[in-house]
Amino acid sequence: MASEKSALGWVERIRRSSGPVRFHQYTRYTIYSFALFEGVALLFWIVAQTEGPPAWAAVVLGALFTAHTVCHLLLSRAGLRYYLGTEERPVRPAAAYVALTAAGIAAVLALIGTGELPASQALPPVVWLLMFLAGPLPLVLSAGRSAALVAVLLAVSLLTARALGAAGGELAAAAVGTVLGAVIFGFSYRCSAWTMRVVSELEAARETQARLAVAEERLRFGRDLHDVLGRNLSVIALKSELAVQLAQRGSPSAVDQMTEVQRIARESQREMREVVRGYREADLHTELVGARGVLRAAGIDCRIEDSGSGELAEPLQSALGWVVREGTTNVLRHADAGRCTVRLRAAGEVAELVMENDGVPGSGAVTGGGSGLDGLRERLAALGGTLTGERRGDGAFRLTARIPTRTRREGGKDVRGEGER
Repeated sequence: MASEKSALGWVERIRRSSGPVRFHQYTRYTIYSFALFEGVALLFWIVAQTEGPPAWAAVVLGALFTAHTVCHLLLSRAGLRYYLGTEERPVRPAAAYVALTAAGIAAVLALIGTGELPASQALPPVVWLLMFLAGPLPLVLSAGRSAALVAVLLAVSLLTARALGAAGGELAAAAVGTVLGAVIFGFSYRCSAWTMRVVSELEAARETQARLAVAEERLRFGRDLHDVLGRNLSVIALKSELAVQLAQRGSPSAVDQMTEVQRIARESQREMREVVRGYREADLHTELVGARGVLRAAGIDCRIEDSGSGELAEPLQSALGWVVREGTTNVLRHADAGRCTVRLRAAGEVAELVMENDGVPGSGAVTGGGSGLDGLRERLAALGGTLTGERRGDGAFRLTARIPTRTRREGGKDVRGEGER
């Protein structure tokens, strides 16, 4: 029962993981399955030889083929990590894999030489060993060196089989099968690893883009503060020094200078509050345009449907702008979306903003959602609004914000939408 729950939990973790993670897992396990397929094929060949090698030879071949399969699996794992740049080149596993391939071919050819097996029955495992050798080897070596190594082993194997009495037609068929299989497996392994690396680079670029957007906003805020306060603080410092000198001389002008300092300080305080207010308050139209630009830059098809946002009061626009900003951030950071739709309807007594993307697997309502969504709920609740999130079974996530636009009571005063004033 516990193992069943563990297996289900593992499957659920894969389903809930991001697209790049799932792609890496699927590709990696597909490559691993080739090694298992090799082991099954070779062991099945041993069992199928009813009138073939004696028991001791079958045991030796079984041990060699099992070791070859295990080494194939280990080299595929290490080769993928090396190709993706997370580990050093696996020289020893590669050398062991080549040595086991040569040993397996030599053992099969020895059975031809001793008369235990005819060449027609002994050549298939030789072809399979060389085909599977061409799979993980290009992950560790260059394509040219891998092809040269497989070609040398193939030539030596065919010449040895010919010397042991194999027919020319059988050798030609083995050569063609080996070349075709080696090309297919080599291309499959190398192309799969290259695709994994491209996906990793794209995911890294996507995260970098999100970080750059945050850094750009911080720089803008810092620049605005510098422009607003830099000059005023310099003037305050100069006038304060002048007031000190005048006070030391007993001049009544020192009072005038300090009055000017007080005025500039208050003006600076007011300007700083305006900068901070502009930073904290989101403009709905700007956020919609920015969301479309950022999402499209990240490769996500974004569609905006805006109906009547210009008629909303400024506090409502600001609150919905924050929903758009937070929803866009969540799509970039937590979803693997291909499309995102933003629908805003402001007609009637309720303004409704719906953001929907197709990048979140699973289904069910989202009650938490992190501090970002919790903060949005508090912001909307102050205006009488609500925020809900829902995962749908088709892999879509829908974020819905609703705010009343009609009159409501707040502290004994009426608050109306802009169109009702």
